[in-house]
Amino acid sequence: MDNDKKTHKEKVVLAYSGGLDTSVILKWLIEKGYDVIAFIADVGQEEDFEAAKKKALLLGASKVYVEDLKEELVTHYIFQALKGNAIYEGTYLLGTALARPLIAKKQVEIAQKEGAKYVSHGATGKGNDQVRFEFGYFALDPKLQIISPWKNDEFLAQFKGRPDLLKYAEENGIPVKATVAKPYSEDDNLMHISHEAGILEDPSKPAEEHVYSKTKSPLEAPDKPVGLKITFKDGLPVEVENLVDGTKKTKPLELFNYLNQVGAEHGVGRVDMVENRYIGIKSRGIYENPGAEILWKAHRDIEGIAMDKEVMHLRDMFSPKFAELIYNGYWFSPEMDFILSAINKSQELIDGWTRVVLYKGNVMPVARSSPTSLYNQELSSMDIEGGFDQRDSKGFIRINGVRLKAHKAIIDKRGLGSYLSSTDGVK
Repeated sequence: MDNDKKTHKEKVVLAYSGGLDTSVILKWLIEKGYDVIAFIADVGQEEDFEAAKKKALLLGASKVYVEDLKEELVTHYIFQALKGNAIYEGTYLLGTALARPLIAKKQVEIAQKEGAKYVSHGATGKGNDQVRFEFGYFALDPKLQIISPWKNDEFLAQFKGRPDLLKYAEENGIPVKATVAKPYSEDDNLMHISHEAGILEDPSKPAEEHVYSKTKSPLEAPDKPVGLKITFKDGLPVEVENLVDGTKKTKPLELFNYLNQVGAEHGVGRVDMVENRYIGIKSRGIYENPGAEILWKAHRDIEGIAMDKEVMHLRDMFSPKFAELIYNGYWFSPEMDFILSAINKSQELIDGWTRVVLYKGNVMPVARSSPTSLYNQELSSMDIEGGFDQRDSKGFIRINGVRLKAHKAIIDKRGLGSYLSSTDGVK
């Protein structure tokens, strides 16, 4: 980016939240001679969007787009991740990571509509979001140029930390919330809220209860459990029924919001972990994702009865890579297209319902049924012979044991010892 002010104002579309960082960036870009178009993405965060829009206009934005992306986030991103059981490093359900490619996509669409040459964001140079945004821009419109202030020498020289941002805000008439900021950062959307940095950076210290803002403490959750019946079609949730009060939800956004509501009430979905960021830094994150945890566990349960064994095992090999691609910002990539095609194929017959019980932070599947079930009660029964001749297992075991006998013969021939020489088989 040129350091001199522009004589001809080039348009830049800024991903704007209304917070301190992006408000300073908006004013700073105007100061550098850009025509700034602010883009506010409504992905379900608790925010006064009208106030944020007025603030952007007050600071000098030429236009402000406020885009409601909640429905698309649920159907095209969250539910797609659900089908692949995407969980990063076995724990994180990817709430922030799933929203970023959608925000980048809409930002690119606005830039193309406005004839803007530039896009900008307020993500720092230490985190994951910078990668997710910029990979999205590259994949969707490589011609767009990116202004990333937290990686810009001039910006970094001017703003070394929060005190410099606050000083600039005061000097330039940027309204700052009067309330004392929380001593940690948060990212909120309809899938989850994350809490990290600040007082949470020491992973040896448990987070205090006041940190959690979406979910009730499991200790304070109702003493009476609630049962939910969740129906799936082709791996997607199509109905949720509360088995206590009869509430039913069928529309994707309403269904997901309802699961968030009931899950939060029962203390479901809390995660406290240390994760590996894409750029190589470990970070401690605390997440609340009540609705997502319910759906992920219910979906995995219905697969148990309706998915072929070998298909399941192959899909399970894809799932960690699928989650890694989402986390690292590769939603719009050829490898993601390939994996999603395979995952979608695996879900074609994942139909039926799962019954789960929520109780003090737990999601417990207790029953399931599927019209495409591969479960045969008679074959599985210890009491009914059915069509399975148990004597056939003798040949099955003998054939599959041939290689084990051969391996033992080689060990004996080479004098390499025996599994029996150690209780754990390590030689």
